Amino acid sequence: MITKEKKTEVIGANATHENDTGSPEVQIAILTERIRELTEHLKQHPNDKHSRLGMYKLVGKRRRLLDYLTKKDIERYRAIIAKLNIRK
Repeated sequence: MITKEKKTEVIGANATHENDTGSPEVQIAILTERIRELTEHLKQHPNDKHSRLGMYKLVGKRRRLLDYLTKKDIERYRAIIAKLNIRK
């Protein structure tokens, strides 16, 4: 689970303006952080099927947001991919 402090830090690092908490970039960054934490959890607990299913759902949600951003503005898409080290 991502802590409030970590989430605030991620939002601040990816916000497009001062009060930005809901732009696709911020949402993608938050999902990426949660996916990374779940990945580490699953390395230690490989039989945790419920957490694995939850992670798959997060990956799908992130994929849909990235697809939306691709259609909306390809440059913003490329910037967030490079910034978060997400490969496609």
